[in-house]
Amino acid sequence: MNLKALISLSFLSVFAFAQAQNNTSYWQQHVDYKMNIDMDVDNYTYTGDQELVYTNNSPDTLSQVFYHLYFNAFQPGSEMDVRSLNIKDPDGRVKDRISKLKPDEIGFIKVDKLTQNGSVLTYTVAGTVLEVNLASPIAPGESTTFNMNFNGQVPVQIRRSGRNNAEGVALSMTQWYPKLAEYDFEGWHADPYIAREFHGVWGDFDVKITIDSKYTIGGTGNLQNPEIGHGYGEPGQKAIKPVKGKYTWHFVAPNVHDFAWAADPDYIHDKLTAEDGTVLHFFYKDDKEIIENWKKLQPKTADLLAYYNEHVGPYPYDQYSVIQGGDGGMEYAMCTLITGGRNLGSLIGVTAHEFAHTWFQFLMATNEQKHEWMDEGFTSYISDEAMNVVMDEKKPNPQAGNYNSYFRLATSGFEQPQTTYADRYSLNAAYGASAYSKGAVFMAQLGYIIGKENLDKTIKNYYKNWHFKHPTPNDFKREAEAVSGMQLDWYLVDWTQTTNTIDYAIKNVEEVNGKTEVTLERKGLMPMPIDLYVNATDNANEAYYIPLRMMRADKSNPFPDMKRTQLEDWPWALPTYTFTIDKPLSEIKAMTIDAQQLMADIDRSNNTWTKQ
Repeated sequence: MNLKALISLSFLSVFAFAQAQNNTSYWQQHVDYKMNIDMDVDNYTYTGDQELVYTNNSPDTLSQVFYHLYFNAFQPGSEMDVRSLNIKDPDGRVKDRISKLKPDEIGFIKVDKLTQNGSVLTYTVAGTVLEVNLASPIAPGESTTFNMNFNGQVPVQIRRSGRNNAEGVALSMTQWYPKLAEYDFEGWHADPYIAREFHGVWGDFDVKITIDSKYTIGGTGNLQNPEIGHGYGEPGQKAIKPVKGKYTWHFVAPNVHDFAWAADPDYIHDKLTAEDGTVLHFFYKDDKEIIENWKKLQPKTADLLAYYNEHVGPYPYDQYSVIQGGDGGMEYAMCTLITGGRNLGSLIGVTAHEFAHTWFQFLMATNEQKHEWMDEGFTSYISDEAMNVVMDEKKPNPQAGNYNSYFRLATSGFEQPQTTYADRYSLNAAYGASAYSKGAVFMAQLGYIIGKENLDKTIKNYYKNWHFKHPTPNDFKREAEAVSGMQLDWYLVDWTQTTNTIDYAIKNVEEVNGKTEVTLERKGLMPMPIDLYVNATDNANEAYYIPLRMMRADKSNPFPDMKRTQLEDWPWALPTYTFTIDKPLSEIKAMTIDAQQLMADIDRSNNTWTKQ
């Protein structure tokens, strides 16, 4: 069976897979959207009708639902505006710009009518959230149909979405429609849109967008009527004529949790079919300053796809689109919007990161408001690994930059636990270092604890068991435990739920009765297993491995050709650990804790002892 045809089968398997998240069998809601949109490119307004079939797979009866109205954030006095005005280090793209928007520049989504199975509903608009009281409760296992008429205005490009961005892209249409909030084992996730990212319900999208015929659209889904032209159709295929100067673009997206698109009258549209059959689309401005780089980007994107397919899991959709738009780089279902006026290395780098989000967010769809470090950190880890291969960077540790960023955070005095809601960080810089860098170090350091081969297998098993689902941190931890045989709750808790730091030291080395006695010290609160490498005077190297008792298991030798001695476990509560090397001190030249520097020890100056 073709992989692309397995999407619906994989979706059905969600409900057969019974791994527990919170002492309950796993379940997730389902929603199918049908939308018809008419866009006016002269005044940047649009009207829409939406039919939404919602299936309640939860064990709970629901008496209300919530929709996100994201564009309402782009209005003076909104939570996003006030937060940007008050935080010490506002995003440079936002600052005070929302507060200065005029009525014809703001964004909004206004609901004109909403019904449930034909019955008119009452609702309240609370900023970026629509609070809806149901005409009839939705019992477990039942489906209901909501019909909505709405209209919107596209804001001036400020953050992610908007019109006429700095590079002249007309429409970056992300988070542009009334989007049903997620309900899961924790309850409703009707979070206001303040600055960060998103959480959505899995389902199928059928979207028709009517727009000026001069515009080309790229985005989520598979185009159902490629004969409209603009580079989608096959050579020689007869193009249909516009109606009243407009085309209606019809997209269908199976089993996604978002729908985004961008449009511009000057897009160049290129296509490349990757080795696995995925059609890669590229939409970028007809600007001589960027065309060469965008051409060179295309085969590298295919290389990135191959890397992620091999090291995470197979891309399950028919197409992926890289689109010039937005305000930097941001991932969406089956596509990304990136700014295009970059040097080639930056263009490939941002594509590598956003493309990787397809796996770590759009397939393993974590709640980004609560577990932002999982999607951003895991993405940073795998995209840095991919860039090292695809761009032949030859970095001995592709994660070194993430470690250094984490060290600055951990010693800054501004670090907050990674369990902090994405919008609740006191500083944007602290959020960024925690989500991206510390999140990437979580993954790389896990490889130190369980072994690189086990880490690689964990990532693949995580994909196998959790794509098309909403995993939590505990779900990833359990995959790592299953692969490694180790107990890892201590690692998840200390690293993500506290700001405890790792700091080990070689406290003392001395000769006792013709042998070398070594005392190590745990100076930080966070425990770790220890790899100690000893270099003898004859330049022979050997390793000493000290397991952490609470792991209840051991990792294999990362260097099989090097002699390794496994010592007794180190109980965490003991601040020091002493052992003996069966040779005199005169035969030892140096020793180092974690010579590979994969342990995030905040003070590496005391990790090495050298004979004076």
